[in-house]
Amino acid sequence: MAEQKSNCSGNCSSCGQSCSSRNEPQSLLEPTAEFNNIKHVIGVVSGKGGVGKSMVTSSLAVLMNKMGYKVGILDADITGPSIPKSFGINSKVYQNELGILPAETENGIKIMSINLLLEDKEAPVLWRGPVIAGAVKQFWHDVVWGDLDYLFVDCPPGTGDVPLTVFQSLPLDGVVIVTSPQDLVSMIVKKAYNMANMMNIPVLGIIENMSSVICPECKKEFKIFGSGSETVADEIGVELLGKMPIDVTLAQLVDNGCFEKYDNIYLKDAAEKIDNKINK
Repeated sequence: MAEQKSNCSGNCSSCGQSCSSRNEPQSLLEPTAEFNNIKHVIGVVSGKGGVGKSMVTSSLAVLMNKMGYKVGILDADITGPSIPKSFGINSKVYQNELGILPAETENGIKIMSINLLLEDKEAPVLWRGPVIAGAVKQFWHDVVWGDLDYLFVDCPPGTGDVPLTVFQSLPLDGVVIVTSPQDLVSMIVKKAYNMANMMNIPVLGIIENMSSVICPECKKEFKIFGSGSETVADEIGVELLGKMPIDVTLAQLVDNGCFEKYDNIYLKDAAEKIDNKINK
């Protein structure tokens, strides 16, 4: 073995030997800028679209911010960014000698999204997977995040290029799976859960969105999409962190860019549970 090592050319592709250099898995983690100090990174994922990942990402960020933490949001949904509008951010971000300066909400949450770089915010992003994945990496290592306690990553749905890039390139402390209470819930949760397991990323829990709707007149709760999150949570052995009903007030605040004004009592416990899991 010593002779093989001394004769090693360093080109494993043309070598038939089995050695420690070949067998040791290579880390794909991307470094962030030297002036960034990001303590915890949490991905928000789902096996399908339309379940409210951006809403959950924004809610957790706001709740953590209210708990006194320094928080940022990396909008990794490059082709469908919605985070800036929810917070009423319309201006473009700028770059200095250190890197890209993220936008900040009224309460100091730092945000980076592709829409903050575009001249026309309604222009489609017609990029192929590798280019989109490269943009996500750039948001990680070229943005001046500074000191953050939590960076939440809003992932696009599914298990494609961008979620894979986030899982492989960012030092995730864990992921939160977002779902809706339909019969399809078992399949979509398990897809996201299995992907996290394959990548050795801890699943912190499940958040059920659109769990019910409350009649504004009689205040009666209706579970219009059924129920199923408790069952699948038990099946895969993860915690159901919280349930978020359909709330007209939230929809109105988002449309007006006032997300931080929403008092999300429904996910407050979920944020505290995540904080406890990370810092236990």
